[in-house]
Amino acid sequence: MMSDEYLVDCKLDDDDDDEDEEVLEKLQQTPPPPPEFSTPSPYPSLSQLESRDPYGVNQHLKVEFSDVLAEPASPHSCDRVWVYSGIGFESARIWSYRCLTLLLAVPVSLLSGCLFAWLACLHIWCVMPCVQVFHSCLPWVRTLWFSVINIFLGPLCESVSRCCSGLYVTLSKE
Repeated sequence: MMSDEYLVDCKLDDDDDDEDEEVLEKLQQTPPPPPEFSTPSPYPSLSQLESRDPYGVNQHLKVEFSDVLAEPASPHSCDRVWVYSGIGFESARIWSYRCLTLLLAVPVSLLSGCLFAWLACLHIWCVMPCVQVFHSCLPWVRTLWFSVINIFLGPLCESVSRCCSGLYVTLSKE
C-alpha cells in the first residue's frame, strides 16, 4: 500500500498549461524512499526519542494525580492544599522516576540485553535442535507411546469401567 505523499492529483478536463507543468514537476521529483527500504540505525533518532512507547506497551503506567487522589463533592480541603498536593505528587513522581532511571536504567538494560541474548542463544542452539530431533524421532515414539497406553492403561481403564458399571445411584428425599 502506498502512502498519500507518493500520489499526484491530475485533473482530466483542465487544459491549462501552467498546471500541466506543475504536475510534470511533481512527477519528475523523486520522493524519498519508503521507510521499509531505508537502512535502520541501531541508535534512536530524535523522532524516536519523542515517542518512547510507540507500541503502547506501558499504557497502564500513565498515572496522574487525579487518578490516585480525588475528593468527593461534599468534603473539600482548602484550595491551596489541593494545588500543593498535586504539585508535590507530580514533582515526587517525576523526580523519583528520573533518579531511579539515572541509577538503574543502564544496568537493567544491560542485564535485559544479556538475558534476551541468552534466551535467543538457548532457543537457537538448544531448543530448536531438540524440537527437530523429536520431530524426526516422533513416529517411533508415538508408536511406543500408543503401545504402552494400549497394553497398560487401556485394560486398567476398561476394568475400572466394568467394575463401576454395576453401581447405581438413586436419590431420595428423606
